[in-house]
Amino acid sequence: MRSTLKFAVPLAVAALALGACGTTGGTSNTPAASGGAAACGDYKIGMFGALTGPNANLGIYIQNGVNLALDDYNKKHPDCKVTLENYDSQGDPTQAPALAKKAIDDKKVVGIVGPAFSGESKAANPAFAEAGLVHITPSATNPALAENGWKTFFRVLGNDATQGPAAAKYIKDTVKATKVFVIDDASEYGKGLADIVRQDLGSTVVGNDTIQQKQTDFGASVTKVTASGADALFFGGYSPEAAPLIKQLRDAGWKGTFVVADGVKDQSFIDNAQAAAEGTVITCPCVPADVAPDFQAAYKAKFNEDPNTYSGEGYDSATILLDGIAAGKDRATMVDFVKAYDKPGVTKQLKFDAKGEVTDVKVFAYKVEGGKIVSVGEIK
Repeated sequence: MRSTLKFAVPLAVAALALGACGTTGGTSNTPAASGGAAACGDYKIGMFGALTGPNANLGIYIQNGVNLALDDYNKKHPDCKVTLENYDSQGDPTQAPALAKKAIDDKKVVGIVGPAFSGESKAANPAFAEAGLVHITPSATNPALAENGWKTFFRVLGNDATQGPAAAKYIKDTVKATKVFVIDDASEYGKGLADIVRQDLGSTVVGNDTIQQKQTDFGASVTKVTASGADALFFGGYSPEAAPLIKQLRDAGWKGTFVVADGVKDQSFIDNAQAAAEGTVITCPCVPADVAPDFQAAYKAKFNEDPNTYSGEGYDSATILLDGIAAGKDRATMVDFVKAYDKPGVTKQLKFDAKGEVTDVKVFAYKVEGGKIVSVGEIK
């Protein structure tokens, strides 16, 4: 059953309803009147995430949403345009601190969309917090990120403290698995999510294992899973490892249900796993493309494809920052602006609690059917 969730606003969303950029005339290039913002035309927002490397697709989907928000804003403000600065982390936490410094040192950057992944967020966010640079992640889901007291941290989607229990519930109530094997990839994201699923499934878990990112031979794990008698496997990790893992499991004759999360919600998983991907269940705190039909149509017109994983969340994250720029906010005053934000976006009502977590949280289930990822509805 497809989700029937609807939103109060079409694509005439916040970015399209922005006011003037703090100028006193149509061609004025004077500083904004409030907040001490930089001169019009000098504003930037940053996109921080993997744009190359094995997980680049997820970053590109977000970047597409950001670019669409910028297009909408700049059409409304042709004399006060905002530009995008990309910080390609390749999803590698070791690159994150240097990229964070680069963003911080560019004083024209008034806010960051990202970081996209939990590991790089853990590495970069302390520097952002110290510098007072707002960062709104559209995709990093580790719950611990909100527990560090970072005043500049905001997240426009539910974290894994929501996704993990939802995945466990789906495994128990819909898949109706009685023996579940759990594997994680030892990453900040993958292990954190898998541990929550392990805790929620309790005695239903009949085996555990850990693999490594960039691993390609999963023979040892395949042996453990098949020997356990598991009728379902939950994998906490990303698509580059999920594809060969399930392919090798199917080649070994395992017939159980493969359950993964948002890190695998990408066409590359299907392309690489091929027929072995069929039937895979994917959970994600991301809305289906058809939930916001006007956004879907605008995205498809620009990119010739439907919005993908976290495209809408990327759009919403960028829109919040653009709303702040329209209100004349600079780096120092953007924090309080985002804290007080409360407007409908294309994915949900955008309002944050004291820790920077969005207050409107939903988790959806998807399934690979006929070589495509299709929504099967919200996990209540």
